[in-house]
Amino acid sequence: MADSTRDSEAIFREAGRSLAVQREGGTHRRGGSGSGANGPKSIGRGSAEAKRSNFLTRIKLIAAALFAIIVAASVAGLVLGGIGFAGIMITFLAIVAAVIIFANYPKVKVPRRADLNRGDVKHLVARTELWLEHQRPALPAPAARIVDDIGVQLDALGLQLENVDPAHPAAAETRKLVGEYLPEMIDSYNRIPAGLRREQRAGATPDEQLAESLQKISGEIDQVTRQLADGALDDLAIRTRYLDYKFGGQLEGPLGAAAQNAAEKQ
Repeated sequence: MADSTRDSEAIFREAGRSLAVQREGGTHRRGGSGSGANGPKSIGRGSAEAKRSNFLTRIKLIAAALFAIIVAASVAGLVLGGIGFAGIMITFLAIVAAVIIFANYPKVKVPRRADLNRGDVKHLVARTELWLEHQRPALPAPAARIVDDIGVQLDALGLQLENVDPAHPAAAETRKLVGEYLPEMIDSYNRIPAGLRREQRAGATPDEQLAESLQKISGEIDQVTRQLADGALDDLAIRTRYLDYKFGGQLEGPLGAAAQNAAEKQ
């Protein structure tokens, strides 16, 4: 029995070391690009909370798997009068496999573009953060930096929306800005072939126009957040009509032209 106890303690120690190595390895493998074990670096509170929830789920699954394996090994030892070296190795390998599997799965579920605008507007902001975060690595550096800023702004906007009635027109206006204009800007850029993104047309490249457009969106999000904080909900409706005129329909300039040309060739 004493030997069985020592074997169990040794297995737990090895499992703990395996989990630590797995977590550190995941971080080191992705550390060069500012990414962690759960994917790209978080750009805001909403995406960070989604990752934290996913990490806690993995920890619970690992704990449950280790408990089940140890119980199974203990029962087998009592019934068989010991599990021997082969049993210890099988138990150890089962623990390592469980740690590796649940340290990587389940993955954080990235919202699909079509799902961003569904549900209430508070969750829309968090979903857009997570979606933007996974678009960021494919964007040019200036645009990626602006996306980081937008993530912080979306956090502030989400806090203001907690005090807004979901049925209020302000929620619908925010939905347009965050759920339509912003992701459509990214989608239009992604439709442009990579070879054309640095080709200058009408005085600007698609890369440059994307950064400029995202900067405008960033400014509008800041204004909307300030107006919500000031209770200026009527002014928000006026601003959104201006946004509809400014960003509605197809994008203009090289970004829109290149995207349209790419779509026509498909």
